[in-house]
Amino acid sequence: MRGKLKIRHVLLIVCLSTVWATQLLPGWGDIYAQFVYPTVSRLLSSFSRLLPFAVGDLFIFLSIAGLLLYPFYARHHRGKKKWKPILLNEAEYLLWLYAWFYLAWGLNYSQKDFHTRTGIPYTAYTPEVFQRFADSYINRLNASYTDITTIDKPTVCRESVQGYRQISDTLGVHRPPRLSPRAKTMLFTPLTSMVGITGSMGPFFCEFTLNGDLLPSQYPATYAHELAHLLGITSEAEANFYAYQVCTRSPVQAIRFSGYLSILSHVLMNARLLMDEEAYTALTDRIRPEIKTLYLQNRAYWMEKYSPLVGEIQNFIYDLYLKGNRIQNGRKNYSEVIGLLISYEEAKRTAG
Repeated sequence: MRGKLKIRHVLLIVCLSTVWATQLLPGWGDIYAQFVYPTVSRLLSSFSRLLPFAVGDLFIFLSIAGLLLYPFYARHHRGKKKWKPILLNEAEYLLWLYAWFYLAWGLNYSQKDFHTRTGIPYTAYTPEVFQRFADSYINRLNASYTDITTIDKPTVCRESVQGYRQISDTLGVHRPPRLSPRAKTMLFTPLTSMVGITGSMGPFFCEFTLNGDLLPSQYPATYAHELAHLLGITSEAEANFYAYQVCTRSPVQAIRFSGYLSILSHVLMNARLLMDEEAYTALTDRIRPEIKTLYLQNRAYWMEKYSPLVGEIQNFIYDLYLKGNRIQNGRKNYSEVIGLLISYEEAKRTAG
């Protein structure tokens, strides 16, 4: 038994050392992202896709329940085990989770940033540059509008895979390894709706899940966003960028409109900060009334499900998580998609 324990501990030390070395040594993160993660992802997703439910959601739930209940079990059903070994066992389990998270997916945080991977130079975020982007965006948003009442999920899957294959060589993202990545419904949809989560990436088994309450107009962009995470993209801004690129290039109008609609809130947020009241009003007045109505309806739909208390707790924890993984602006990272899009559009404009 002692020999097994020593082997387990040595293996844990090796795993943790690999994680920390990859995070600290230049270039190791890129080696992981380019050569190790695709294989790890394929292996883990090959297992998780066999099961119809979200394995990662169940695993996280059971882990939390086990960590909470184990001390009581050990104290009262295992000869009143002392607190020190109980806490050491829990600490070891948490270290295994930590190592598994990073080796299975989390070390993608250590790869090169968007501008380095793509070769797209950073464009200074000025009011003039933003105005040019916003004007073009509103025109394309209005032109893409279509009334979406239902969504064909296999079509979204097919178009997303095709879109990522088209942009992978030029925009620094992996190609989907399968023709039909399996998106699962979150096990705890009511709870995730309470905190405003529309999708998630399950790193322990490399599966992505979508909120069962997703509206048809949001489904394509959310699918493409979470697929970006499955392909090794960790930044929320980058996942938004790739979802936008994939959806807006689709020949299917419903998918194209979902892509444009997905960043409307970020455009308006940045417009409010960068424009005076007159310019902001002029910009919003140009948006089609049907789109304004849909945008407000979507917000009201999610606000009815949202719990401010639970949501704020989740926001605080997730903000700390992002900042702990080199996403310096935390949850504000979502809106940084506009900066990426501006850099991309300006690079295209100057090149052409």
